[in-house]
Amino acid sequence: MATISVDAVVDVPAQQVWEAIADVGAVHQRLLPGRVAGTSIDGDVRILTMPDGAQVRELILAIDHELRRMAYAVTDGQRLPLTYHHASFEVFDRGDQSQIVWLTDVLPHALAGLVRARVERGILEMKEVLEANHTTAAPH
Repeated sequence: MATISVDAVVDVPAQQVWEAIADVGAVHQRLLPGRVAGTSIDGDVRILTMPDGAQVRELILAIDHELRRMAYAVTDGQRLPLTYHHASFEVFDRGDQSQIVWLTDVLPHALAGLVRARVERGILEMKEVLEANHTTAAPH
């Protein structure tokens, strides 16, 4: 199994970043607006609707507020022919900043490069959105 690890330092306190990641029903608003058009929750399943109408189903495995860790597995709707996709986010306190670590396990190994490119782009998009939302929400 291939493991992909990417991280980003975000100019937003860890608790605020964690609250956005833990809000699993608001990915389209708080983390990836534009990339995800809508999100719905059905029990432990998160359904992401993409701008073209395609849907991805993810089983939410853990939301651990103490560890600031959220884990999920894609169960349906992947655009790549993956046989396994499990990922987790962890948020670490770095003073006035935070660090997001996104670990993704995938099979087959041969697709790890394609997945890495998507995850690297995704974490940069999240960083940009989190920082923009923090700036607009900060008192003047």
